[in-house]
Amino acid sequence: MEAALDKQAADILMLDIRQVTSFADYFVICSAESDRQIDAICDEIDGVLSKEGINIYRREGSADSGWVLLDLGSVIVHVFNQTTRQYYDLEQLWEKATPVIRIQ
Repeated sequence: MEAALDKQAADILMLDIRQVTSFADYFVICSAESDRQIDAICDEIDGVLSKEGINIYRREGSADSGWVLLDLGSVIVHVFNQTTRQYYDLEQLWEKATPVIRIQ
């Protein structure tokens, strides 16, 4: 989450999804103001994790689509533009998940 904050990600939310699904433990959801910022946030997360010896299993989507997903195994990071985040509304979709932290 600090890596996303370093690149000015907005409305960062971590959800504990262990009680509602088995494919991951946590979702981290955040917003960016531009395609360029989406890429910067994802690159920063990748860089910080690489220094710790952690590899991203998969990167899905693209900044110009408004949504990039980073699969870290037990943690899934979603980086959205505002419009796409509102449209997919993962917070509502996963409403049974437990919010861990929200930084607005």
